[in-house]
Amino acid sequence: MKKWGDKRYNSLNYFLREKFGEKVFKISLDAGFSCPNRDGTISKGGCIYCSERGSGDFAGNRNFSIDKQFKEIQEVMSKKWKKGKYIAYFQAYTNTYASIRKLREKYQEAVSKEGVVALAIATRPDCLSDEVIELIKEYNDRLYTWVELGLQTVNEDTAKYINRGYKLSVFEDALERLRSRNIDVVAHTIFGLPGESHKEMLDTIRYLATKDIQGVKMHLLHLLKGTPLVKVYNQGKLTFLEKEEYIDLICEAIALLPPRVVIHRLTGDAPRDLIIGPMWSLKKWEILNAIEEKLEKDDLYQGKLYRANGFTSK
Repeated sequence: MKKWGDKRYNSLNYFLREKFGEKVFKISLDAGFSCPNRDGTISKGGCIYCSERGSGDFAGNRNFSIDKQFKEIQEVMSKKWKKGKYIAYFQAYTNTYASIRKLREKYQEAVSKEGVVALAIATRPDCLSDEVIELIKEYNDRLYTWVELGLQTVNEDTAKYINRGYKLSVFEDALERLRSRNIDVVAHTIFGLPGESHKEMLDTIRYLATKDIQGVKMHLLHLLKGTPLVKVYNQGKLTFLEKEEYIDLICEAIALLPPRVVIHRLTGDAPRDLIIGPMWSLKKWEILNAIEEKLEKDDLYQGKLYRANGFTSK
């Protein structure tokens, strides 16, 4: 069995230490962009689970410059890590949804900071024109760059229900065009979306296992105040995953993924003042420790259930 340091999976921390030789951590930024799924271009409601901060609840303050956000977050990080390098992470909303001039201005302000060794851009696959991808390639030629795409699910019915706003073919097209320029892609998935069975959740992982992605983020669905998902919950159409269910799902997902894929997240964070449930998700380290224990107990590790076509019969 291959191990990645002390883990049974290819963690982001392990990958970054191997690549850069030291601790590397994210500076999460809010560049003040919007989203076509919010401003009326596609929809005004956004994805039904997305918070008012466009999934950037832990990013910097959008009312401040990139420079000020960077310095403030850097100061906080330095209290935990005395030394290390940085990833300029454009997290909130859709970070390719602006003019090329504006995008270049924001990206450049971030990557010019001392100690920045990587650029990460979270966006939608329907907001990646060839012109934007060429801009990203410019940065990728200068420093390690990856693009995060919010896939969430491969189930088209679920995607429509959560108001994702694009079809799976759009994701596939964006992935192909990014990879043709040698830009790494990290896919976001969510477990616990309304109506999805365990098999359907894992089908998203099986699908990604067949694709040329370099990383994956696995999130638990959080119900946050002020989101359209609250109405679904109040109508009795949303049931939270139990902690043990989620841990089982994550461990199987890890085993289904090929060893080359870097696992960026095994669960997400939610603001304590906004979360309605599941409340057990706030104990993040308990969840991560439980995942480690189950992987050990069941002798599971990344790639164990992987097949070239992404499917396996257990």
